[in-house]
Amino acid sequence: MRNVFRFAGAALGGLGFARIMGTFSHLHATTGAKVSRRNFTRNAVLGGIVLNLSLLGAGFVRFFWPNKTGAFGSALTVPATSVPPPGGAPFQFTVGKFYVVHNDDGLLALYWKCPHLGCTVPWAPNFQEFRCPCHGSIYDLNGINTGGPAPRPLDLMAISVQGNGDIVVDTGAIEQRSGTYSPDQATPYQF
Repeated sequence: MRNVFRFAGAALGGLGFARIMGTFSHLHATTGAKVSRRNFTRNAVLGGIVLNLSLLGAGFVRFFWPNKTGAFGSALTVPATSVPPPGGAPFQFTVGKFYVVHNDDGLLALYWKCPHLGCTVPWAPNFQEFRCPCHGSIYDLNGINTGGPAPRPLDLMAISVQGNGDIVVDTGAIEQRSGTYSPDQATPYQF
């Protein structure tokens, strides 16, 4: 039996592992219990099944565990130098997946995901509007849908203004809106 453990150790992991397995076989041999071929085979098969099931279970859990990649889903700071002037072209913050829009009422952080089917909606500077390339939804500067199959306007993210003019956008607080734009949706900005 001792040689079986040593051979298995050498086959699995080299001489160091073979010595460890030899020590285990020595401990097993000193207990005085004999292991029949049937018991050894049964234990080996059950051990293999348990090992495979535990690896499959660990892989299953790891596969479905949500990955937090990047900064999306947290509060992100946009420096005051990046805030556009009132009525100017939106500032695209790629890491946070949003646009900062500055209208006469204040700032809006528009999530760039189209509410229709989830495409990324780019700003079209030639038309001064957001245009979805997938199915043709069109949004004005405030993110209100003006054409296409989109069922509602672009979603908003929560904004807070810092004392130095920087803004903090919480990309984890996405608010769906319906209907038209109202001034209370904008965050006042006086810098």
